[in-house]
Amino acid sequence: MAQTLVEHAVDIIRSNDQGAYTVPTHGLYPFQWNWDSALTALGIAFYDEERAWVELTTLMNHQWDDGMVPHIVFHKEDEGYFPGPDVWQTKRKTPTSGISQPPVAGFAARKLFERAKDKTRGTAQARAMLPKIDAWHDWFYRCRDPEGTGLVALIHPWESGRDNSVDWDAAFQRVPTDGVMPFQRRDLQHADASHRPTQAQYERYIYLVQLFRSLGWDNAKLHAASPFQIVDPGFNAILIRSCSDLAKLADDLGEPEIAARNRARAEKGVAAMETLWSDAHNQYLCYDRKVDQPVDNPSIAGLLAAVAPIPPNRAKEIGERILELGESCRYLVPSQPATSPHFDGKRYWRGPVWLIVNYLISDGLKCAGEDGVAQRIISDSLELISNSGFAEYYHPISGEPCGGKSFTWTAAMVIEFMTQSDTQK
Repeated sequence: MAQTLVEHAVDIIRSNDQGAYTVPTHGLYPFQWNWDSALTALGIAFYDEERAWVELTTLMNHQWDDGMVPHIVFHKEDEGYFPGPDVWQTKRKTPTSGISQPPVAGFAARKLFERAKDKTRGTAQARAMLPKIDAWHDWFYRCRDPEGTGLVALIHPWESGRDNSVDWDAAFQRVPTDGVMPFQRRDLQHADASHRPTQAQYERYIYLVQLFRSLGWDNAKLHAASPFQIVDPGFNAILIRSCSDLAKLADDLGEPEIAARNRARAEKGVAAMETLWSDAHNQYLCYDRKVDQPVDNPSIAGLLAAVAPIPPNRAKEIGERILELGESCRYLVPSQPATSPHFDGKRYWRGPVWLIVNYLISDGLKCAGEDGVAQRIISDSLELISNSGFAEYYHPISGEPCGGKSFTWTAAMVIEFMTQSDTQK
């Protein structure tokens, strides 16, 4: 059974392989997505090490001059997706979106380097990646943390990867819909409308895109201009972990300055994360910079924080919180607690289980010595795959597959779960 699952996962990734990059799934997502690609590279490395580096290289080759790595690269035309390059208008030679996504590249690059069988090639590839990822990290802190708090803010929900999270509901009330261009959604041609963000949410997504476009995608202006400024603990934890991993990679490659910069970023970020901790919820919470107060919603963001090198007592408390969530749902880890009045087990990030988040949380918990909870998460993940296939996400109570099918990063995470039992410390 184990070999069959891995073989099936490899087949899915290969079917979504476009030569130098992968698409998340055909139809629904026909382009290259940022954190999808970086995490998919880990799965690709299981059967083709060189191709895994190509995946990461293709993504980083579309880095902007200011250091930003966009969340979508539009390698070829496809009218099946909205919003396309004609909406973003970022004026890149190869069109891209104008916002970023969770920076897992440093995390992925370190794993690829340390697992490399071809050490000569792995060293050369990692060395080429190092300054680019360092520049991306610098961009985040320079453009999204203007007051130097150690934590960066999202200026659009799409940057989080958790597009329609309950975390954004209150802040989204500040985002107007007046003047939003008429548009036709394409996602509903490929997925059940009950699984996707609502029309009202889409209008606000597009308002923000239009606002940033009117400012010429000048990242020196966008943070201050956005009515949506949310500090997401999960997003920041990914950035902190990538800084920490890039520092270790830089040490291995004899680049002490890059190592020192990223280690300092990680240490400052871990300390700042304490400001997001909620004793009432026993986890981290998002923070709304525009109103200067926490977002009182215990979502997956505060649990994803475990991927960072947070203090051991916090990792233990997060593990306890996750097990508590398991008392009201069959499969861990729900993106919104099943007991929440806002819970919707089928609608994207308002309840469903996502294997990529499960992977990142379990990796962090293993690093913190919380192996028992990590193994429960992995076991639940693989049971979902066995019962419901390689879907985009799953209902945490029924296990029903939701969203896109034959999903690339879901397959990559299955390969990780099945072949990397000893998570890197």
